[in-house]
This record gives sequence, C-alpha cells and structure tokens, in this order.
Amino acid sequence: MQWPEAGRGVFAISVAAELAGVHPQTLRIYEREGLVQPARSEGGTRRYSGEDVERLRRIAALTGDGLNIAGVKKVLALQQELAKLQATIEQLEVELAHSRERAPGR
Repeated sequence: MQWPEAGRGVFAISVAAELAGVHPQTLRIYEREGLVQPARSEGGTRRYSGEDVERLRRIAALTGDGLNIAGVKKVLALQQELAKLQATIEQLEVELAHSRERAPGR
C-alpha cells in the first residue's frame, strides 16, 4: 500500500494497531523488543508512520507463521540486508551498462 508521507508519524497507537491487525498492547511489546520505533509527539504520544504500519504487518505475518520475536528480528535483519544487496546489484548493473556504452568500438 502507498502511504502519503510514509515516513511521517501520523497514526495514534489505536489506529496503527487497527491498520496492522493487532492489539495496541502488542505494539507496545514490539516497541519494547526493538522491532519498531514510532515517532513521539511533543507530549510523548506514540505516532506511527505508514512505513511503521507496513513493518507491523510484516511482523504480525511472521508471528502468525509461528516465529518468535528473536526469529522475527533475524528475518527482518536479513530482509534489510537483502534489500541493500539488491540495491547494490542494481547500481552495479547501471554502471556496467554505462561503461559498455562508453567502451571504444561501440
């Protein structure tokens, strides 16, 4: 799903929990375990972004598949590493294509 201003904390905990399909207490547990770090308002109220909600949905799906919190942390770390590696590959492919275009004899 595309969120307007996906990185900006706009959802209160109750709304984020509803959007993610989990109980607000579950979000507090996920935060305590370091799985999500919502922004805070000046008054200290949690504010979840669209990106946070998507992450919460992934966490809920993983726990629904039977993973515990430690397993979820490992999977999320591996997914993040995979995304970085894919971005590096894409960058290298672009550089290679440009290099071939500039090669003599073309």
